[in-house]
Amino acid sequence: MPQLKELQDLATQVRRDIVRMVHKVNSGHPGGSLGCTEFFVALYNEIMELKEGFDMNGIGEDLFFLSNGHISPVYYSVLARRGYFPLEELNTFRLIDSRLQGHPTTHEGLPGVRIASGSLGQGMSVAIGAALAKKLNNDPHIIYSLHGDGELQEGQNWEAIMFAAGKKVDNLIATVDRNGQQIDGATEDVMPLGDVRTKFEAFGWDVMEIENGNDLEAVIAGLKEAKSRTGKGKPVCIIMTTVMGHGVDFMMHTHAWHGKAPNDEQLEVALAQNPETLGDY
Repeated sequence: MPQLKELQDLATQVRRDIVRMVHKVNSGHPGGSLGCTEFFVALYNEIMELKEGFDMNGIGEDLFFLSNGHISPVYYSVLARRGYFPLEELNTFRLIDSRLQGHPTTHEGLPGVRIASGSLGQGMSVAIGAALAKKLNNDPHIIYSLHGDGELQEGQNWEAIMFAAGKKVDNLIATVDRNGQQIDGATEDVMPLGDVRTKFEAFGWDVMEIENGNDLEAVIAGLKEAKSRTGKGKPVCIIMTTVMGHGVDFMMHTHAWHGKAPNDEQLEVALAQNPETLGDY
């Protein structure tokens, strides 16, 4: 496994990828992508058991499903830097006929992507289905998923959350990115979520928290702890507190950068705050 410094360098480079991608096409969602960088870097380079190559069935390996598909920039960057597809393909982000659309799609066959996501609230259901398939196949591997906190305002989540506990889907780790922001403002202003932990626990989940989801060591430790809780009769939920736009000071702590691209000057500021570590694409 990579050393912590290597992973931190990778996280810095991923942040460069994110702001460069959205700047180039003046479109995309940098805020949540920057906030979840440590999660993706840890998941794909330290936590998940992955096979070489890619096949859609994913038998014999851990699987990940991104429910809040608008944070595709961080997903694409980490997949490319993990070797799923050429790094240079990041240059095609959001272009016509590109495999790297604004929300992940499957019809163009992008390695690493198993579902089209972007219609919020559906990823939990898909992840549960994949987890049940693992059980039917006697495959001991784990399903991981990521969800936005604002996304929990979608009712389909709660039907799925109830089902997962009721059917003892205990090979599932669902992480909620608790950054407190969504496209129209703070989640507590748009639709207060209340005590998310207590809600998941009331539905029968095993719940834990990562208090600083932008601390790579904390994220790795939290994901390892969550993995140790699988197989015990309950699905596992991680509530991970992050800062939207983390790593780019003018994007932090505000919903304004949920879906807004930096201009030329802003890009240079963002890149200066994240010095090149592994080489740009």
